[in-house]
Amino acid sequence: MLKPEHIGIAVKELAISIPLFEKLLNSQCYKTEQVETEKVNTAFFKTGASKVELLESTDPDGVVARFIAKKGEGLHHIAFEVADIEAEMERLKNEGFVMLNENPKQGADNKLV
Repeated sequence: MLKPEHIGIAVKELAISIPLFEKLLNSQCYKTEQVETEKVNTAFFKTGASKVELLESTDPDGVVARFIAKKGEGLHHIAFEVADIEAEMERLKNEGFVMLNENPKQGADNKLV
């Protein structure tokens, strides 16, 4: 059974969104991090057994900036925790899913994505 690891939410500005989500979730932001490979700044909040990750683009042509330009701020992704990411990627490919990347890469919170 897959466990949701975190929910990623694309936002325009962390400076505005962090205080908003602290009130909304009744939880303090416990960590911010820049992820250069994804061209984002992130902010994390604990929500029970899972987390919420806010994503702010550091590049006007980055994936998150393009997402916001097309769809607006909001739900960007749901990340699931798996025991073996490479095996899970292979299983999904065999089921007909298209991977965004051929191999896992380092993401926020020292996790492979």
